Amino acid sequence: MHTLQPHWTRRLLVALAAVASLLSVSLAVAPAAEARVYSYCGISGCSAARSADSIWESKGYPSARNWYSWPNGQCNFAGGTYYNRDGQLPSGHTYQEFDVYPRACGAPRDAKRIVVDRTTGQVYFSPNHYTDFYPMY
Repeated sequence: MHTLQPHWTRRLLVALAAVASLLSVSLAVAPAAEARVYSYCGISGCSAARSADSIWESKGYPSARNWYSWPNGQCNFAGGTYYNRDGQLPSGHTYQEFDVYPRACGAPRDAKRIVVDRTTGQVYFSPNHYTDFYPMY
């Protein structure tokens, strides 16, 4: 014979399930609180980031979010302002973000970015969309 649970037990289980669901959603959308800034760029991708930075620099680090022509008939995307919401980079500075790898204009973007500190000129490479930052120079 099946025994019904008391009414309060079912409510408690529903409430716990709701809290667990909310926590998992908030964890999925929460900013990367564990972002790291390293002291040098020695990982795979740093060379490509330096090369891309050189080209972006030659274009004057455009401030408008847009696709820009790139060597070999490709395009690359300048993403505009990087807001440093996690506060991993020096506060009070102005930052811009740029894609590292070129592609066809309008193609999906990857996670690799260059972040330029417009206040100091320091350039960072983020291989994983702002989870880690590696200084370029």
